[in-house]
Amino acid sequence: MEQGRRRVATPRDDYAATVETVARLVEDLETTLGTRASVGVGIPGSISPATGVVKNANSVWLNGQPLDRDLEARLRRPVRLANDANCFALSEAADGAGRGARVVFGVIVGTGTGGGIAVDGRVLVGPNAVAGEWGHNPLPWPRKGEWPGPACYCGKTSCIETFLSGPGLAEDHERATGEKVLAPELALRAAGGDRAAEATLARYEDRMARALAGVINILDPDVIVLGGGMSNLARLYQAVPRLWTEYAFSDRVDTPLRAAVHGDSSGVRGAAWLWPETESP
Repeated sequence: MEQGRRRVATPRDDYAATVETVARLVEDLETTLGTRASVGVGIPGSISPATGVVKNANSVWLNGQPLDRDLEARLRRPVRLANDANCFALSEAADGAGRGARVVFGVIVGTGTGGGIAVDGRVLVGPNAVAGEWGHNPLPWPRKGEWPGPACYCGKTSCIETFLSGPGLAEDHERATGEKVLAPELALRAAGGDRAAEATLARYEDRMARALAGVINILDPDVIVLGGGMSNLARLYQAVPRLWTEYAFSDRVDTPLRAAVHGDSSGVRGAAWLWPETESP
């Protein structure tokens, strides 16, 4: 049961300030609730099993840093840290849109594009801590103008993230029209009959269908759950399953595509559950 909630802006490009902000959030909540808390943290990256520092974070100032150890030192207690998409998948598999499903693929499409896999209510991490990271595979079955594709912060081009993130959608529209329009406005314009906005969203839906068909071909999950800002586009839940049948290696696709039950709180809930109720720091 949720006991409290705080939301603050991320201190961009400032690692020390990020550590301090997280610590102060914990301390503020503890003061409000009058208790000492266990701490779980979801991040847009992961701790490398090889080096023990953060890798693959699109909040690039975290990369190369021992974030878990620095938070433990600042908070003077153990901290459990995991990829935010893994936390999201865990939350939705437990009592969200994936409840009762054995294999859940959780997708976050927001400022970045991430994925997490939960099997039998447990996160699949893998020996390299990259299980589910579909956002940094190339967009499959590229069409004219999609290859070599936009440059990604990871150093490659045509990553799924560069097409399916919120900024990726806005940049695609700008490439097509020369006009800078953010995703929520594009949705409103398309609903109002704007042909350019409609074309941009149709390209987005087809790209998501291709990208998720690749997941279905490899993992064949029982359910795919969307989270992040782009998951608020209601039209995705009809359009993408209609389109992905063309790309999946099957005569039909029965996989449901669902919106996260717990919205933008789902990843935070999953991070809290990195500590089982029977354990305490």
